[in-house]
Amino acid sequence: MSNDSSAASPTYHRMALLIASFMTLIAAGVGFGVRAGILNDWAIRYGFTKVELGTITGGGLVGFGFTIIFFSFLADNLLGYKKLLVLAFVLHVLSVIITLAATPVFGIAGKDATYWCLYIGVFIFALANGVCEAVINPLVATLFPKEKTHYLNILHAGWPAGLIIGGIIGYMFCGDNAAISHLPWEIPLAMYMIPTVIYGFMVLKEAFPPSEAAAAGVTTKEMLLQFLSPLLLFLFVIHAMVGYVELGTDSWITNIMENVISGKAFLLFIYTSAIMFVLRFFAGPIVHQINPLGLLFVCAIFGCTGLYWLGAANTGWAIIAAATVYGLGKTFFWPTMLGVVGERFPRGGAITMGVMGGIGMLSAGLLGGPGIGYKQDYFATQKMQQLDDALFEEYRSQNKKAFLFFPEVYALDGAKVGVLKDDGAELARRTEIETAEGKVSEQTTALNAWWEANKPANKEEYEKEIATIEEANIYGGRMALKWTATIPATMGLCYLLLVIYFWTQGGYKQVVLHGEESETEQYTGGVQGPVE
Repeated sequence: MSNDSSAASPTYHRMALLIASFMTLIAAGVGFGVRAGILNDWAIRYGFTKVELGTITGGGLVGFGFTIIFFSFLADNLLGYKKLLVLAFVLHVLSVIITLAATPVFGIAGKDATYWCLYIGVFIFALANGVCEAVINPLVATLFPKEKTHYLNILHAGWPAGLIIGGIIGYMFCGDNAAISHLPWEIPLAMYMIPTVIYGFMVLKEAFPPSEAAAAGVTTKEMLLQFLSPLLLFLFVIHAMVGYVELGTDSWITNIMENVISGKAFLLFIYTSAIMFVLRFFAGPIVHQINPLGLLFVCAIFGCTGLYWLGAANTGWAIIAAATVYGLGKTFFWPTMLGVVGERFPRGGAITMGVMGGIGMLSAGLLGGPGIGYKQDYFATQKMQQLDDALFEEYRSQNKKAFLFFPEVYALDGAKVGVLKDDGAELARRTEIETAEGKVSEQTTALNAWWEANKPANKEEYEKEIATIEEANIYGGRMALKWTATIPATMGLCYLLLVIYFWTQGGYKQVVLHGEESETEQYTGGVQGPVE
């Protein structure tokens, strides 16, 4: 049985536990949202390409995925919910310490060491989020067994809430177009520690129930037998596509749209996140009308249309309309898929829901983040070579980058482009600081030499180079979005197959785990836990 309950059956408050779970997703969303806005800072400061940035952010999602899966096996019958969330709190604190060490590491050891510092920091942040995700989904399913899909959507409104907060922080303080002041990236990123401290305090204070499966006496072997179901395996495949299109796209959308609507990309990000936040509170009534699979099918249509339209939109109103359609599409994917697994495979407990979430995160990390980054580099390179091949040779990266079985490509070097954009001002400041510290890094020295050899001779040449690079980047981002739209299109076909399958079986129905009514369904407010 779970270590979080005992024969004395501790009192716990399900709304307090829902709020604590909600805060873990706000912490994850704030970190994710701010990070989406500081990628350009990392590119300029440390010289990363988009593939490298995509691999850093993707590595975080990979860690998220593995952690969800691993700790899901411990949540039901071994460690229990409370101990796991305390571990998540410790990991969140450790992640901010390592990530904020990037700039000192860069000064001492250069770009490669900085890459690994950021990668490990983001990875540990993802581990913390993964531990949280392994707990909060089965926890909420246990607390609200009759309305799993509805309350899982409410729970996952915490994610867009965090994205909104992170987006606002980014809009005010991140990037050259910051509304208030462009702060060093370390300050905005550290803001995710505020919700982290809040949920950490609540977790230490509250008692937790055993999981629904553990309370029903389901063994780990019985949970694992659920994986023999072809339906569950098919849902896993679909959720891999959910992870790619939702989290993979969100990792890049601010960076991509900043090239199109300079200074307004964060507002667009906040807007689509607000759509998700509001609508997830209304999943219950919608599901009662068209069932979860019907809702997912409609979302896939909206997601495909919105992404392709974003890749083609040129005017402000067209971009807003396309973002609205995309926001409507991605709103219900993740929590509703978890709800379907919870409703159809309750004997799987935390394990089936954890593997589901883990697969989505692994797909986003291994495929979504790097894949969308690769598509941007691939198409931007094509456009740049078409516009001015000689200029591309000046600004390309030193090494080619590949993705899966796709061909290797050169990419625009983020550090070189950053030096051009501010006409060498940041490079001069960095050189001055490093000289005063007694050690000028190899990258700074190399950039100075490159800039002296390649800087524009006059204002006309400078403006031409800037315009050419921006045109190539805009093209690369738009094409990446258009190609990503094929993923929700494929998902739509899969959901349609499931709708037809359940129609032949008499319709979609929730599987009841035990009895006429689970004891946990009767809980309101602070009540006595069920006797094991």
